[in-house]
Amino acid sequence: MPAIEYQKVMSEVVYINLPGPEEPEPGMSGPETLHGFLAEFHRSKHEEVRAFTNEVCLKWNVHYRTEKQD
Repeated sequence: MPAIEYQKVMSEVVYINLPGPEEPEPGMSGPETLHGFLAEFHRSKHEEVRAFTNEVCLKWNVHYRTEKQD
């Protein structure tokens, strides 16, 4: 038996609306700041950065979307 067992129990889906903020603004909450970082990684010119970010986001049920949902 492994020393640490991990079971994914989160079932919520988080959407990062694109485009995200270019720079943090005073008064932004933690989730808003994270949204900006993830949006910036998504815009990266480096394929490796985008691939790693997408892989991590999928593990956390975080998805990017560009169209406004009603």
